[in-house]
Amino acid sequence: MGLKHLHSICVIPTTSQHPRHDIMKLLNIKLLTVIFIITCVLNTGCISLTKTQKGASIGAGAGGVIGAFIGKSAGNTALGAIIGGAVGGTAGAFIGRSMDKQAAELKQAIPGATIIRQGEAIVVKFDSGILFDTDKADLKTEAQSNLTNLAVSLQKNPYTNVLVVGHTDNSGEEEHNIDLSIKRAEAVKAFIAAASIDQSRLTTQGKGDKEPIADNKTVEGRAQNRRVEIVITANDQLRKEAKKAQE
Repeated sequence: MGLKHLHSICVIPTTSQHPRHDIMKLLNIKLLTVIFIITCVLNTGCISLTKTQKGASIGAGAGGVIGAFIGKSAGNTALGAIIGGAVGGTAGAFIGRSMDKQAAELKQAIPGATIIRQGEAIVVKFDSGILFDTDKADLKTEAQSNLTNLAVSLQKNPYTNVLVVGHTDNSGEEEHNIDLSIKRAEAVKAFIAAASIDQSRLTTQGKGDKEPIADNKTVEGRAQNRRVEIVITANDQLRKEAKKAQE
């Protein structure tokens, strides 16, 4: 679908010189921008967009819409952290390049995790079975090497903040699931902090079964929903550097 055709179906005709005319024009421009970006994500003709370029676009204002089309690889909390921390434009592209590099390192260092590059952030997703035994919040011995490698990456990239989010499936009581997800997120945070990562960079949340990414009616779906997500975003220092770079 070309831009000319998009314009023909999206622009709202305004013939009056009423003061609202300029507002309507602005809304039309924003709507066209969002639709164009969505088209690029879905259209193979725009497949050459890099993660950095997509990050700049998301930060520029289309984050919520693009996020809906990226897929439910991560929960709403992770997506919200990504969009909420975006700066967009040239500064966003600067941050995106830094995240591209770190994500590539993490893919090599943590084979037990799923690395998702989205916007100006990275989501490191662990199935809970990799980190914990069933209904437990004590880290498995074999999980510690994965988290040690993650901590090394965070040491090498100090200008980032880290949100650890615990999730469960819908088995068991709601209160228990929330409690378990919080304890698991805190266990991951404590391990990372012990590897000389400043605790001020680390925050946690436990979502229980409130943000499923798969169908809880199936064994496979419940397994996907039991997970820990680690969202890496730029901190204030990196944002300042990024904004200086665009001046």
